Amino acid sequence: MKRLLSGALVLAGCSSSRPAEHYGFVARLGRDTVSVESVTRRGNTLVVDGVDRFPRVRQRHTQISLAPNGGIQHLVMDIQTPSEPVNQRERHIVADVTKDSVLMVKSDKEHSLRWAFATHGSTVMAHVPQMYSLYEVYFDAGLQHIAAKAGADTAQMRQFYIDRDFDRFPLHTGTVRRLSNGKAEIRHDWLAGPGDATLDSSGRLLHYSGARTTYLVEVDRVAEPPNVHAIGEQFVALETKNGGVRQLSVRDTTRASIGTATFTVDYGRPLARGRILLGNIIPYDEVWRTGANAATQFTTSAPITIAGIQIPQGKYTLWTLPHAKGVDLIVNKQTGQWGTGYDESRDLAKAPMTTETLTTPVEQFTISIVAADDHHGTLIMEWGSFRWSAPIVVGPGVPSGKK
Repeated sequence: MKRLLSGALVLAGCSSSRPAEHYGFVARLGRDTVSVESVTRRGNTLVVDGVDRFPRVRQRHTQISLAPNGGIQHLVMDIQTPSEPVNQRERHIVADVTKDSVLMVKSDKEHSLRWAFATHGSTVMAHVPQMYSLYEVYFDAGLQHIAAKAGADTAQMRQFYIDRDFDRFPLHTGTVRRLSNGKAEIRHDWLAGPGDATLDSSGRLLHYSGARTTYLVEVDRVAEPPNVHAIGEQFVALETKNGGVRQLSVRDTTRASIGTATFTVDYGRPLARGRILLGNIIPYDEVWRTGANAATQFTTSAPITIAGIQIPQGKYTLWTLPHAKGVDLIVNKQTGQWGTGYDESRDLAKAPMTTETLTTPVEQFTISIVAADDHHGTLIMEWGSFRWSAPIVVGPGVPSGKK
């Protein structure tokens, strides 16, 4: 008995003094790396150095103390944002989570902002879009909550925001749902669709996929922490070379004329980044925003037809519905919405487009309108190896009036 007790005490001592764990996360959008993190964890304390571009490059040093329920108890983060004005370039965040509140101070050389949010006893998490050490904590806290409640498979969470982009938003909500075979999914207010996690038996995040969300990243845990400093310098150099901050999927406007009719197409232009597009990034038999971010806006100064759809003068949104064979163009009367805000009840009409395979792939999604004469032209969409097109007709036989 004494031998067993002695052994138990030795094990307990080893557990409390076990060495720190070192690991990292690498997030990629196609072939492009968009964030890296180097993590040191000892018990309930995490130290994270990371850099991300979303799209602005931010370099972060974070220290986190976790509560017994797996949520955040105390967080300190120092953020360097090279592209910000000098007085906003360095930001210091301190957040404390009590039983019923989040108390947070965000300060730079110009301002100090204070928040106090009621949590009503919920497990609370910090939100940084491309910081997956926080996602790991998010999943762990949610799954601990689920394990403590018999019959539950979903945990309700609350989240607070770190970055300047989100300063005007209050505490928001999220959920973690336990699935089978070491899988779990996460939903929150800034994620359209669920993010999918693969976890080991100790709750470590091995892989995260945003394939079912609008953040189409794939994230891997790495045993050897990446060189965050060197990668951060590369990110900053790339940001500077490109002439400043650019969206990962830039917004662009196509302008064209056919005869006296003028057109504009305002749309997001994602890059292929080495990814499989049709059937993967663009799922079959699901309505696609036809670009990235906000819905694709289309304006015509005259009544026209596209793919045989009669379109009065005005403003619309363009959507597409790809299939394994063919694609449909959808003209919708709702405008100004985000790309996840498709409302079928507002459709003007739907019609098939012509599909072709390109011999030279197009890296950046491109929409163009090409005139053939004063009454005819073509709407063209190209990306990767596909080319979709539809005839445009302006003139006699096209209806006039308002939508």
